[in-house]
Amino acid sequence: MTSSPTLTFNDGNTIPQLGYGVWQVEDDVAEKVVFQAFQAGFRHIDTAKIYGNESGVGRAIASSGLSPEEIFITTKLWNADQGYESTLAAFEESLERLGLESLDLYLIHWLQPKQDKYVDTWKALIELQKRGRVKSIGVSNFTVEGVQRVIDETGVVPAINQVELHPFFNQAELREFNASKGILTQAWSPLGQGGELLEDATITAIADKHGATPAQVVIAWHLAIGNVVIPKSVTESRIRENYDALNVALDASDVEAINGLDRTAAGTGRIGPDPAVSDFA
Repeated sequence: MTSSPTLTFNDGNTIPQLGYGVWQVEDDVAEKVVFQAFQAGFRHIDTAKIYGNESGVGRAIASSGLSPEEIFITTKLWNADQGYESTLAAFEESLERLGLESLDLYLIHWLQPKQDKYVDTWKALIELQKRGRVKSIGVSNFTVEGVQRVIDETGVVPAINQVELHPFFNQAELREFNASKGILTQAWSPLGQGGELLEDATITAIADKHGATPAQVVIAWHLAIGNVVIPKSVTESRIRENYDALNVALDASDVEAINGLDRTAAGTGRIGPDPAVSDFA
C-alpha cells in the first residue's frame, strides 16, 4: 500500500499530505466511512465540532486497531466558541468526543472578522499547545490580514491555513503569502464539489493521458503544488479511488494546464463564503 507523503510544519511536526475529510457526513455514517478510509490507507482525518461527527470519528479510531502514533487527527473550534476561556473548554469537549488524550492539529474554523475574537482565541490555542494538549495549531478560512494580525500580536505563526481551494479557485496569492511565512496551505472542497470541474475538458484529457479518473487528476494536482488535501466521499470505491491518486504523477505541462483553469480574476471561482466578510454562528 502506498503511503501518503508527509509535509513538515514550521513547528517541526509533520502531517500526511493526503487526508480524508468528513464535512457533511452524519455521525453514524462517519464511523463507517472513516473506518473504510483507514482500510484504504488514509491515516489523516479532518473533522470539526460543527460537523457533528467527532464522536463517530472517535468510534472509528477506537475500532481501527491503529495506535495514536499511526494516525493524524484534526478538528476545529466552532465560531460560537471563540474567545479565550470558551476555546479551552470547547477543545476539551472535542477531545472527549474523539476519545483521544491529545490532538495532532487544532484549527480556528473561521476568521469571524466582525466578532473580532480570533486573536484571543489564537492565544488559547497557543496555551493548549504549551500544555501539550495539542501538537500543532493553525487556522482555517483566514485571510492574509487575519494571519498577519495573529502573528503580529502573539509572535506565533500558524502551522497551516485551511481554505477553499480547487482548480477554479487556486488561491495563488494566499498560497504565496502562506509559504512566505512558513505556513502550509490546506484545501477544502479540493474537487470543487465535483460536477463542472470533473467534467472540464482539460481535466478529462489529462485523466485520459494518465489512465486516471478526473478526481484523481485534481487530487494529484493539489499534491504536486504542495497543498495538504482532504477529499471527501461516503462511497467506499471512491474513497479508495481518491487514495489511489497517490499513484498519479502529473508532469509540469499538466500542472500548468490545470493552473490555467483558475477563475479568480473573473470573480466566479469561489464556491463558499468569503472569510473576509462572513460572520455566522
